[in-house]
Amino acid sequence: MNCKQCGAPMKPAPDRDYFICEYCTSFYFPEQNRDGVRVLDEASQVICPVCKAFLVAGSVNGDRVLLCKNCNGILVNQSVFLMLVQYMRPEITGPEVQPKPLNSKELKRKLSCPYCGQVMDTHSYCGPGNVVIDICGTCGIVWLDYGELYKIINAPGRDRHQWL
Repeated sequence: MNCKQCGAPMKPAPDRDYFICEYCTSFYFPEQNRDGVRVLDEASQVICPVCKAFLVAGSVNGDRVLLCKNCNGILVNQSVFLMLVQYMRPEITGPEVQPKPLNSKELKRKLSCPYCGQVMDTHSYCGPGNVVIDICGTCGIVWLDYGELYKIINAPGRDRHQWL
């Protein structure tokens, strides 16, 4: 990505969700998708467990994740996922998204961990949102399909709109 001010290459700012031009010091903040992910476009060697495309670096609330630009799924460390939910739900001010009944077919899906190749555990998320997530217990990562983080963050619950 090149700077719109001077044309020099821009680089992702370390541990932030924006780009900075090292030449003229201007900033660029990529748009967020519905799940709150800002695409940072740094290529990775990690393959999407759903569509087999290469994942790219992304950022949610300042935390690094990997994103599939094809299916918009998110690969995130389990501790980062829990922290995102803990910090994003109290900040949300939009309308609540009423959870839909769980689709039992989603529980039968088998995804391979993009790091170790083992079959990930597929189960319903025990928190708000009524979604199915995939977890690799060996690698400590969580796969979220597009829209699942949005559903979790925006689901009804007493932890919305208040700091813990």
